[in-house]
Amino acid sequence: MKLTEAEIEKMYQCRSLDTEVLLRWSKLLQYDFFRLYSQHMILYAPMPGLKMNVESTSVLPQFRKNIYTPEIIEFILELIDAKKKTKQQVINEYKIPKTTLYKWISKYRQRK
Repeated sequence: MKLTEAEIEKMYQCRSLDTEVLLRWSKLLQYDFFRLYSQHMILYAPMPGLKMNVESTSVLPQFRKNIYTPEIIEFILELIDAKKKTKQQVINEYKIPKTTLYKWISKYRQRK
């Protein structure tokens, strides 16, 4: 990246990074840092059907709640298995439908 150690240290301590810089770090370290943010959006995006003060004809992409990556499913199930959260807490906090959560538990616990 052609930076001094001090510049890299300063970058590490920054609260935010430019997407171009984050992309370069992703390539350099061979790790998808953008996936962290997209998974966060999946978990915390507003429920579909909620009226927001946003024009419905927006050209921006609409995030769908039903796109759960295997990493998200694994994360949720680990929270439950480690007793960090109850099933009801997961349903309430992440707005995951009860039937979806129970299907995951049934499907992914059989594999273990």
